Amino acid sequence: MIKTFIDKTLVKSISLCSVKFQTTKTFVKMENEEMKQSCEINKAEESCKIENSREEYKWKKCKKMACMLSFSGKDYMGMQNQRSQGLKTIEGELLEAFHKAGHIDPEWLDNPQKAFFQRASRTDKGVSALKMVVSLKLPVDEPTLVESVNSFLPADIRLHSVVRVTKNFNCKSAADARTYLYLTPTFAFSPCTGIISESWRCDESTIKNVNDVLKLYLGSHYFHNYTSGKLPMEPSSRRHIYEFVCGEPFEKDGMEWCIIKIKGQSFMLHQIRKMIGMATAIVRGHTSISKIEETFGMQRIDIPRAPGLGLVLEQVHFDRYNKRYGSDGMHETLSWDKVEDQVTRFKEDIVFSDIISTEISTKSMFDWMSVLPQHQFKPRHFEEDGENSPLMQANLNLKNSRKNKSASDEEDGGDDDS
Repeated sequence: MIKTFIDKTLVKSISLCSVKFQTTKTFVKMENEEMKQSCEINKAEESCKIENSREEYKWKKCKKMACMLSFSGKDYMGMQNQRSQGLKTIEGELLEAFHKAGHIDPEWLDNPQKAFFQRASRTDKGVSALKMVVSLKLPVDEPTLVESVNSFLPADIRLHSVVRVTKNFNCKSAADARTYLYLTPTFAFSPCTGIISESWRCDESTIKNVNDVLKLYLGSHYFHNYTSGKLPMEPSSRRHIYEFVCGEPFEKDGMEWCIIKIKGQSFMLHQIRKMIGMATAIVRGHTSISKIEETFGMQRIDIPRAPGLGLVLEQVHFDRYNKRYGSDGMHETLSWDKVEDQVTRFKEDIVFSDIISTEISTKSMFDWMSVLPQHQFKPRHFEEDGENSPLMQANLNLKNSRKNKSASDEEDGGDDDS
């Protein structure tokens, strides 16, 4: 009987413990569920905060755009941005205007790669452009974007058009060809046996002779002699020229001028200026027309580089892109027909006007023509160093003599002042 009582008491105690354990377990479970729900609520709140912060970042909705601009390059150190060096460039002015107008993230001003910024062509110091194209991310549906950016640009840079392009558009790799113009006074073609004068005028055969020389460049050739750092037959020096022609002469500000037009797939550093320099030397009689074929061969040939003042990028061509996306109903063609009148006015009033006035005041073509006879045009192996001709050596001696005399005069002046 005592044993039965103990067993009943033990069972009762175990039952009570089991109830307590179940109760505790249920409580802990409920507490865990509440904590889990609380964590989920906190995560949802954090996610909501992140979403709200992203919505506040106004540049999130920027899309890839193509911008067409014109500029006169005589007062700039080329196209490429060089803000870190403190140099005045076209891209530097353009990005600054986008920033001041509130169309790009301030951080993109010094880090344009974050805006996927790309240029279609990199122009050198002093070179101008009529239809340069750059691509970057910009806000969409802003009808006054062009006007607001232009309000912060100098008068010698003008943004003409901004159009939506595809997400992966790259204005450099998408370009099929580039067309350049070269505005030059026609006395550059005067015979080397005569006296160079601004009053010189072309006769009927002059332009024909120029075009006979220029057409020898048409097609694919190795242009290693027309740039620097390229070896003969190096694949990267092979370029294709579609068009190379000199237009009819015209009068402007008391001088006769003509425009040389060249269209090619792409061009290397100084290539166009050296092609024009070589053609000019042949027309003037400094070397023979057969020399052009030699420049495509294995030998190194000294080629004069024409002044950069008259060189202008006229247009970057996007024929493949226009054919594929121009009629898809979402994108426009990159032909810029709607703003052609604006570009023409800028060309006449700013670019050509600057070139002509600067040439008249600085006489850069005169100066270049005065040293043209120093070029020998003699082929030599690429590993050989060239020797100065007697005329070139005499000119160097004259310069050194003048420099020494100037230094001597300065020393004498210093003694007098003391």
